[in-house]
Amino acid sequence: MGWDEISESVCQISCALSEVGDRWTLLIMLELSMGSRRFDALQAQTGISSHLLSTRLKRMEDDGLIERRLYLERPPRYEYYATPKGKELDAVLLTLRAWGLRWGQSPLGSDPSIAMTYKATGEVIDGHWQIPRGAPFTFDDIEASMHDSYRHEREAKASVFHQKIRRKKEAAAK
Repeated sequence: MGWDEISESVCQISCALSEVGDRWTLLIMLELSMGSRRFDALQAQTGISSHLLSTRLKRMEDDGLIERRLYLERPPRYEYYATPKGKELDAVLLTLRAWGLRWGQSPLGSDPSIAMTYKATGEVIDGHWQIPRGAPFTFDDIEASMHDSYRHEREAKASVFHQKIRRKKEAAAK
């Protein structure tokens, strides 16, 4: 059964999974929530191929999860932003983070890669924190600080990515 058939199911979970049921969509949404907006930054941090990233961004735009905004006219270049529909996936990402914290999915051990505090109450958001009732939760509701090791990991990914791009350009120029 393909995603198109699943999207036509009467099951809300199946329909939702037809839009966000792969790791790339959620990783892209995570990167957007962390401020990565441009194609190369998204590619550097996720490791996704340029073809797959382009395809995924187009589908996410068609599904109303993201919007693109022109930041350079010649050549046309875009930044990507979560729509209100896409921002509501922040709660899904937070739930995955909590599950990972509870089940030891982090090589950091007990330290989260991003320390989070709920702005409204000052509560630390750990693996057992519950999203309050009311308006939909988004990462706009938290204060966050990145663990040094995660910051270094992200910087290393970006550096390796940009080195590969430079090597490709140099090879093409020869």
